[in-house]
Amino acid sequence: MGEKGLMDTHIRSDVELALAETARRVLPAGGFGNLGSDIVIQRGRGGRVWDESGREYVDFLLGSGPMLVGHAHPEVNAAVQAQLALGTTFFANNRHGILLAEAIVDAVACAEQVRFVSSGTEADMYAMRAARAYRRRDKILKFEGGYHGMSDHALMSLAPKRPGNFPQAIPDSAGIPPRVVDEVLVAPFNDLPAVEALIRAHHDELAAVIVEPLQRVIPPAPGFLEGLRRITAEYGVVLIFDEVVTGFRFAYGGAQEYYGVTPDLCTLGKVIGGGFPLAAIAGRADIMAHFDHARVGDDGFLKQIGTLSGNPVASAAGLASLEILRRPGAYETLFATGRRLMTALAELLRKHGVAGQVIGEPPMFDVVFTEGAISHYRDVARGDAALAARFNAKLRERGILKGDTKYYVSLAHDEADVAAVIAAWDGALGELAGER
Repeated sequence: MGEKGLMDTHIRSDVELALAETARRVLPAGGFGNLGSDIVIQRGRGGRVWDESGREYVDFLLGSGPMLVGHAHPEVNAAVQAQLALGTTFFANNRHGILLAEAIVDAVACAEQVRFVSSGTEADMYAMRAARAYRRRDKILKFEGGYHGMSDHALMSLAPKRPGNFPQAIPDSAGIPPRVVDEVLVAPFNDLPAVEALIRAHHDELAAVIVEPLQRVIPPAPGFLEGLRRITAEYGVVLIFDEVVTGFRFAYGGAQEYYGVTPDLCTLGKVIGGGFPLAAIAGRADIMAHFDHARVGDDGFLKQIGTLSGNPVASAAGLASLEILRRPGAYETLFATGRRLMTALAELLRKHGVAGQVIGEPPMFDVVFTEGAISHYRDVARGDAALAARFNAKLRERGILKGDTKYYVSLAHDEADVAAVIAAWDGALGELAGER
């Protein structure tokens, strides 16, 4: 990434401007509802992407995480191209989907059986529904600030502007029926006594507890996940790990391997699709039996149909990605890159006298601009969001692409990428310090 590229990152070509204008006309808010509409990405390779104006970025967005082995990996591309020649979807079992399910069962501790869907939102929704079918109870306990997709029950207390009193749920979106509020209990992440008290008080109503093992970028406190496993097992409440993000990212067996705690169900996505729409529910066979009418009958059957579930192209991409991740040294390399970046960012915050906490795990982290330790959503919410937005904007000007709330690290990020982001952090933090 040359100096000219760094200097010209604010200039947009006529092509990109025309596309942005079309987007504003035909798309609500001018975008897909994901990253802001002020950039149009054209292509990616390895750890970098280029926009429609030809500007190059070191990519720590990674398509919101799926591209763990990097963009346009030649082995993933070859697997996809081989399947494209044979057809793109069949609405029937296919070789790649079956073999990917087998790979998941072999890798993931809780996975005795797998059911494919096309998105993490679907996976989380069906996992909660499966828990309700199994327990014959309706309520779900989730954690304030926890993200579990876009379904009605998931969009409770994800990012409440005015946090309420636990366990009261607060809707995050218009259009959610008011009665859903009464079906969700909300607890503070990393507060085991509070969670235990809620479960003891409501266990007769609870179908499941759903949790991100690493909540966004907040690590679990020592003993927290173990405590959740103990208290849910005591009352027979289904424990669901949302591993859409952490699955195959923290270890080949996911966060449940990394943290050493096995749930009853988990959800997977992102990495298992290799950049294509694919997600999964995986877990104990007696719970997964509710997807099988022959085993549970009319009353217990959980209907699930998806046109592209287990799509052969996505499954081929996922299998190729998992093959790369199984190779010796893959996770050691990923973690070494992430640790180096986290250490460098913390040192630069101190160097420039900017208050901030670097939190997360090496494959996925961010900085929260605040003093003091961070253990739950309200700690993150007290961070300086305006400062974070200015920091991210300054990084974009310097050719670094990331989302609002995290850096995703990939196997493809090399020494040049690491050097580029460290230099960008140094320059951006220096400017922020000078603005005070």
